[in-house]
Amino acid sequence: MKKTVLCSALLAAFCLSATAQAAPVQAVPSFTQEAEELARLPGGGWLTLDKHGLRLVNAAGQEQDRIAVRAKQLDTRIDGNRVLAVFLEADTQRPLPVTVDVQAGKLVKLAPFPVPTFSVEASCLYRDAQQLAHLFLIGKDGQAEQWVMQGEQRSLVRKLALPPHAKHCRVDDGARRLLVSEANMGVWAYDADSEGMGKREVVALRKPYGQLDGGAGALAVLPGGVAVLDGKAEKLHLYTHQGGQWTALPPQAVALNVRKGDSQLTLDKESLLLRGKSGWQTRPLKWNGKAETQPAVAIIAPQAQTAPMARQGDAADDPAIWLASDPANARILGTNKKQGLLVYDLQGKQTQLLEVGRLNNVDVRQGIRFGASTVDLAVATQRDDNSVMLFTINDSGDVAEAGRFPTGLKSIYGMCLYQPASGGVQAFINDKDGTFQQYKIEMSGLSGKQFSATLLRSFKVATQPEGCVADDANARLFLGEETRGIWTTSADAAKPDALAMVLPVGANLTADVEGMAIYRKPGGKADTGYLIVSSQGDSSYVVLDAQAPYKVRGRFKVGFNLTAGIDGTSETDGLDVTSANLGGVYGQGMLVIQDGYKRLPDGPQNFKYVAWGDVAKALGLN
Repeated sequence: MKKTVLCSALLAAFCLSATAQAAPVQAVPSFTQEAEELARLPGGGWLTLDKHGLRLVNAAGQEQDRIAVRAKQLDTRIDGNRVLAVFLEADTQRPLPVTVDVQAGKLVKLAPFPVPTFSVEASCLYRDAQQLAHLFLIGKDGQAEQWVMQGEQRSLVRKLALPPHAKHCRVDDGARRLLVSEANMGVWAYDADSEGMGKREVVALRKPYGQLDGGAGALAVLPGGVAVLDGKAEKLHLYTHQGGQWTALPPQAVALNVRKGDSQLTLDKESLLLRGKSGWQTRPLKWNGKAETQPAVAIIAPQAQTAPMARQGDAADDPAIWLASDPANARILGTNKKQGLLVYDLQGKQTQLLEVGRLNNVDVRQGIRFGASTVDLAVATQRDDNSVMLFTINDSGDVAEAGRFPTGLKSIYGMCLYQPASGGVQAFINDKDGTFQQYKIEMSGLSGKQFSATLLRSFKVATQPEGCVADDANARLFLGEETRGIWTTSADAAKPDALAMVLPVGANLTADVEGMAIYRKPGGKADTGYLIVSSQGDSSYVVLDAQAPYKVRGRFKVGFNLTAGIDGTSETDGLDVTSANLGGVYGQGMLVIQDGYKRLPDGPQNFKYVAWGDVAKALGLN
């Protein structure tokens, strides 16, 4: 047959030539033939796993070390000459991690994981953007868990529901993609990162829905794709991932002659290693795919977290910070959209719960002068009756309901407070239809602290907003139109101006645009400050100058603090920041962030505390 090149313009970046298809099968070294699983090591050595245990073999075929145990499910991660291997003890199914000292020829046992509570059929490693090692465990009935390890610590990150009858899994670290082979159906792709709800994609399906004959067997990650053996281990299928789509290349006949589910497949440099009835064979592979990577972003560990919500699901929404005369007595106010207003101390302990209904956004202003009185006030939107609720805060940080006023809105949503230089306090309230209302809040009956509100102006954005923040020093309002970006306008109702775009949704900002806050050093000039915005769609946070031309200073994410047992943040709704010295790690201030998915382990939503000094250091801020 005349040799042809089986690649089109669509697959130009990912092509497999016909010569590679027809390449002769080669045997791997004879000393590996008894191995049920293999992994190549730096320097040409091997890890082999069989029913007698894990063996370390050098390039000459000499065994250097061994761990004698009935074992299965080997996976490795290589970082230079450092190798981490994890396998399952067959009798207990307990995962056993091992470091491989290639130069010394030694296998070093690490602290084992706990014995699983279900029968494990598949396991695989994942190294995340923080360079933490994770382990996925998948049961025959679809039960699954994700664990993370650091030193001797083994922590359950989350539980998952994955396909039943999954005998193989592998993770593409760069793409942060978990690939699962479901024996009777096909191959699925999931988010490997634990934060967020995640998603599932079809990679390949059995006939008649796809090309796989008899379902899916072993798989191996390729740069920008995956190799899969079909359920009968008769064909090797290659799939590329480009532009968010999976595309199949022509399959190759392999005929491994093994029982269903007993095949093995692994990538060895520019070859694939396949195990069949006659042992291991090498199949050279010409693969021009490029490894997928996620954009690099600074990752910052949280310092503390609040107690979880008393309600499951989408409950926590927006925080606000109240400062005490003694910094250690500062309070964090947080809304629970299913219950009311919660109050926390700096350690995250809940100090109060005001069950006042479905509050959404909350903001705080302190030292507000109403005639001869000075008041600290919290204001929140109430979705049960589309009203605005007011709360007073005393010197001890105790919060008390102080009144409410109607708005006439149909779907009240976000809000923020504005404290003009002339005194008093005003509130910007928005509706899901894009309407904004600006109210002046006043107090009468000084002994009873009775509050009233007067509508100053209304304006509207084209689509749904929520987050907003007022820059008191410059009389500016920043507001987020969730799918379009950040706008600014005058906060002075007597001097309105047109909306001006600050930062559109794009490279630095992913819809939905959510929580906003302004950081300004104590005593800082009015022309200095940073605007912090929740980029909810990619669970990141954007920091930009709070003054024109609104230069973007950087982006960051919040990751694990395993020592403290705190997970990262994801799909954040609201946030708040202060530059006040709260002591300890919060000497430069604190950022409080709502977490959409509580992990380590799973639980109701909460709020995370981040030291501003860590943000400033990571982004090189003054």
